[in-house]
Amino acid sequence: MNRIKEFWDRLKKIKHIEVYLTVVFALIVVAIYLSSLGGGQKEASSDKINQNSSQSYSTSAEYVSWLENKLDSVLTSVKGVGSVNVVITLESGFGYEYAIEEQTISSSQGTTVQSKLVLVDGKPVVTKELYPAIKGIVVVAQGADDVSVRMDLLSAIQTVVEVDNSRITILSGK
Repeated sequence: MNRIKEFWDRLKKIKHIEVYLTVVFALIVVAIYLSSLGGGQKEASSDKINQNSSQSYSTSAEYVSWLENKLDSVLTSVKGVGSVNVVITLESGFGYEYAIEEQTISSSQGTTVQSKLVLVDGKPVVTKELYPAIKGIVVVAQGADDVSVRMDLLSAIQTVVEVDNSRITILSGK
C-alpha cells in the first residue's frame, strides 16, 4: 500500500502529466485504428479463398469439390433460390514456387550466376503454393429465372471466388 502511495506522489510531481497521458492515449487509439484497417489489399481469386481455409488439398479434384460445396452452401442461402448445382472447371492443377540459392561466380571470362534448388532432407523447399486458376463456373439454380435473383447469385459468386462474370454462367433449374 505504501508503494502505491509513493508512486502516486511521484506522478503528481511530474509537470504537465495530463499532456503526456493524452499523447499516450492518442497513440494507443491510432494503433488500434491502424490495426483494424486490415493491413493491405487482398490477394487474387483462389489465393484469397485458401488463405481463409486451414485445409490443404492433395489434388485439384479435392480443391474443386471444396469450392463447389462452399459456393453451393452460400448460393442456397440467397433469397428466392431453391436447390443449386455448381460445377467449376480449372485451367490447370496446383503449382509450386521453390526456394532457389543463387551464387555469383566471377572469372576472367566474366561473371555468371548459378541457381541451385534448396533441398532439405532431399526434398525441395516450397516457398509458395499456387492454387489453380478457375476457368469457368456453371450454376444451375431454382429461382434463377428471376433477374434480381440471378444478379444476386452472380454477385455472390464473384465475391466468393473473384472470377470475372464472363466466366460465370447461371441457368434456371427445374
